[in-house]
Amino acid sequence: MRTFGFGQPDNSIIQLAYVVTDLATAMEEWRTLLRIGPWFVLRQFAGLDPRYRGEPALARCDVAFGFAGHMQYELIHQTDGHPSIYRREDGSLKLGFHHYGMASADFMSDVMRLEARGFEKQFTAVVPSGGRVAAYDTKGVLPGMIELIESDGALDEMFTGMYRASLDWDGANPVREIAMS
Repeated sequence: MRTFGFGQPDNSIIQLAYVVTDLATAMEEWRTLLRIGPWFVLRQFAGLDPRYRGEPALARCDVAFGFAGHMQYELIHQTDGHPSIYRREDGSLKLGFHHYGMASADFMSDVMRLEARGFEKQFTAVVPSGGRVAAYDTKGVLPGMIELIESDGALDEMFTGMYRASLDWDGANPVREIAMS
C-alpha cells in the first residue's frame, strides 16, 4: 500500500466533506474554531463532464479544501438552484456532513465493489488533477455518501501541496484561490 505525501494511505478516507450555506463564513469559523487552513478555493466548480444521475449536471459549487493534521476537509457551497447531490428533492440544501472522500488506487474495482453492495452512483466527473470521482448513495448504511477519488500522482501533488501549506501555518493568507486552467 502506498501513502500520499500528506500522510494518508491511497486506499482510505482522505477527505471529509460538508455542505454549507456561506463559504466565506464557514471557512472563517472552521479556521478559528478548528484551526483548519489555509483554505484553497475553486469557484463555480463542477469538474469536467459532470454527470448527475447519468445526465449532464448543471449545478456549480464553490468548494474549499483545507487540512487539519493529515485529514483534508472540504466545504461545499452550491451557488445555484439546479438539482444535485447537495440538494434534497424539494430543492433545499443537504447542510452538514455530506461525504467520505475515499482514495482509490483501482478506481474501476472500487466502483464495482460499491455497486455490488447496491449503492447507486449519483455523480461523476473528472477533477483538476485529471482523475475521476464518483459519488455513491450509501442508502443509510453510513451517515453520508462515499465519493471515490481516483488516486494518482497529480492528486498526490495537489493535495500534498495543500497539506504542506498547513504545516506551521501562521494564519496569514487564509483563503487562496485555485485558478482553473
